[in-house]
Amino acid sequence: MNVRIPRLVVAGLSGDSGKTIVCLSLVTALRKKGLKTAVFKKGPDYIDSAWLTRLAGALCRNLDTFMVEPQNLYDSFINNTRNFDIAIVEGNRGIFDGMDIEGTHSTAGLAKILHAPIVLVINCSKATRTIAAIVKGCIEFDSEIKIAGVILNNVAGERHKKVIAGSVEKYTGLPVLGAIPRLTENEKLIPGRHLGLIPPSEFATDEKLVGLLSEIAEKFLDVDRMVEIAKNVDDMRLNIQPEFEKKSVDVKIGYFNDSVFTFYYPENLEALKNEGAELVRISSLNNKSLPEIDALYIGGGFPETFAERLVQNQSMLESVKNAAEGGLPIYAECGGLIYLSRSLIFENRKYFFANIFPIDLEMNKKPIGHGYTTLVTDNINPYFPIGTMIKGHEFHYSGLSANCSSEYKTCMTVKSGTGVAGKRDGLLYKCTFAAYTHIHADGALGWATAMVKNAANYKKYRLRNNRSTNMDSDTNVNERDFPCYEIAEEINRGVSAG
Repeated sequence: MNVRIPRLVVAGLSGDSGKTIVCLSLVTALRKKGLKTAVFKKGPDYIDSAWLTRLAGALCRNLDTFMVEPQNLYDSFINNTRNFDIAIVEGNRGIFDGMDIEGTHSTAGLAKILHAPIVLVINCSKATRTIAAIVKGCIEFDSEIKIAGVILNNVAGERHKKVIAGSVEKYTGLPVLGAIPRLTENEKLIPGRHLGLIPPSEFATDEKLVGLLSEIAEKFLDVDRMVEIAKNVDDMRLNIQPEFEKKSVDVKIGYFNDSVFTFYYPENLEALKNEGAELVRISSLNNKSLPEIDALYIGGGFPETFAERLVQNQSMLESVKNAAEGGLPIYAECGGLIYLSRSLIFENRKYFFANIFPIDLEMNKKPIGHGYTTLVTDNINPYFPIGTMIKGHEFHYSGLSANCSSEYKTCMTVKSGTGVAGKRDGLLYKCTFAAYTHIHADGALGWATAMVKNAANYKKYRLRNNRSTNMDSDTNVNERDFPCYEIAEEINRGVSAG
């Protein structure tokens, strides 16, 4: 069965080319026209995705061929665009930038999988006719992609625009679909910080921002022509999926979701729900303790930025600590790892956190780990069988402090990437797991099943022993009695965790 999905990939020559502002302006304009727009972000990313979600009024999904097999990615794209009028995909880095000299996992590679035309955004600062040569080089570099037009960014004035646009159209034959003027520092729409733009959860001026983005689209972008390009595409082959039956397990999985912890792929949360879990949103800042839950998921975010407020909420830190001691299954990624650590030094101040893992961290001026990761599990744990290869990504400025002891347990070897230290990741304490690596549920297929089964077994254990989630930290129970070890031993015997 074939389906027609109008679609467009917005790519650039490098990071900071202007792709995000173009995409946000375009999506704002499409929504204003009444077009229901599906939005996607290429590559591992949470913040740009969050902005696209807010401006499109629809969940932005990540398309990453490293973490997710291309066929799964292709099927996900189709399934998540079928009720939309048009799909916009924001690329990452430069159009041909990938993991190697072949450009593996690049934006161009993604465009090929999706058979999607590309609009190329170019930072024109301090250049004129040379821009045409660059565009011509991109066209000829890979004949399997279709670059359908160019958007000029950081244009100094009308003369600058005229020379560049004329050169591009004369020497490449491509239309110039927009020309955005150079913005001063005071005109920058969204401020940034060390991981990129600030998340929308910290940005409240929606009306003003929407107005500015609409103005950019109206004045500087040929939106109608981009819609026509998006419509002029080949059909996509819809693979008929078996009827999915949502499971019903009757467990509650809590997850921190507030200004601090926002880094969750929608597919991860959906995978937990599809396995039968009820998700419970928890604020690490405002809730004083964990509610009655059967597992806890702590994603990434900015605990360092909110460190003062987090440590002021001591009752929540103690609640999480007690729950971990009592055997609650906890899965944490990056920012969640920081929250579960003993301490963090940030801007010359030391903050004491949940102290589940006896590690002391400090923030550095440059990233400690940045990029794709490949991990292999080599110790028994309740989430992944021994020998499992996990593909994910990391982006963290924190790392172990120089005087940190090595008295902690890990369950993963880092084949590519950084991890916690010494090519190790996957901190493990009782039923609590934490890693710097972020995973994508469409790539880590057994993760959600194991998470929900751990929650179900913990619930039985809790009810059988008439315990609450917030057990006293001095609970006198051998960790081998916790139900997560039953799951760990089961999955390592090759028995399905489902």
